Amino acid sequence: MIQGGHSEMPGSVPPVLLAEGLRKSYGSREALRGLSFSLRAGRILGFLGPNGAGKTTAIRILTTILEPSAGSFLIDGISSDYPERIRRQIGVLPESLGFPRQISGIEYLNFFGQLYGRTATEARETGRALLEGVGLQQRGNSLIKTYSRGMRQRLGIARALVNDPVVVFLDEPTLGLDPRGQQELLAMVQRIARERDVGVILCSHLLAEVEGVCDDVVILSAGQVVAQGTVADVIGQTQRRAARRNVIRVQVPVPAMAESRQLLEALQPVSAVIPAGESTGWLRVELADSPDGNVAEGMPKVKNKILEALIRADIPIQGFEVGGGRLQEVFLQLTEEGNE
Repeated sequence: MIQGGHSEMPGSVPPVLLAEGLRKSYGSREALRGLSFSLRAGRILGFLGPNGAGKTTAIRILTTILEPSAGSFLIDGISSDYPERIRRQIGVLPESLGFPRQISGIEYLNFFGQLYGRTATEARETGRALLEGVGLQQRGNSLIKTYSRGMRQRLGIARALVNDPVVVFLDEPTLGLDPRGQQELLAMVQRIARERDVGVILCSHLLAEVEGVCDDVVILSAGQVVAQGTVADVIGQTQRRAARRNVIRVQVPVPAMAESRQLLEALQPVSAVIPAGESTGWLRVELADSPDGNVAEGMPKVKNKILEALIRADIPIQGFEVGGGRLQEVFLQLTEEGNE
């Protein structure tokens, strides 16, 4: 059984990627500690973690650049013992992909198509179809040096699809794009995943875009998985855990954070008020355990007390929730806990 509940049901379609207990050590330092997850065709999985969490190591193992110290993985049923075969089943868009400047987009795709064994005619037909699929059909004959950043990213995605992969790895695909470019590129990634029935692993530091485009998420911290599942499940699990730990989150205007902290810290049964995002105004209100341990029963009264204190002080309440909220807050909470 895969960690996080990805067990196989009788008659179900097997995952296109299945990782079991992947570990990687560099001397005495463990960069990856038992990574297990699965990915199904047509779904997009967000791969998240702070710097040093093990994301890069994991992706390098899954793309056969590195060998794991322990564990194994399958891609389209092919064991990691056969890296040459796996490379023919995956597509990769690295964070920093260099492009030749003096050839056109179609020539670039034609070259890689023939590397994968297509005839010149087949490679050109495939290249034309891919250019159309990523919205570059009008610029296929233009030199790559004339492409914008967004156009080069689209060409990079087309390159990652040239061998009809079953899994595509996209590392920071929207880096450097303006908001409209980010939105258009992510919509294209969603369409590619659905129409081509390909599994996509999306690495990104922009958590809002992961929440908006991904079906599933794996969050790494200090080399190990701290959460995985659908985006909604991960957020929900964190909310329920925070409720059990007597945590309420409240958002106020940033200039009012200091006054709000002072007000709320004076309330019973508040034990601590901690900024959970100083640029967004979120405060994490931690509550002391009740004598009888019945947190749920007393929670409505505590909520009302917090709201009343802020309202009496004329402090606008911009958000209020028990425990975690959006993926960004969940990510911060989980990765903070993983490093404690």
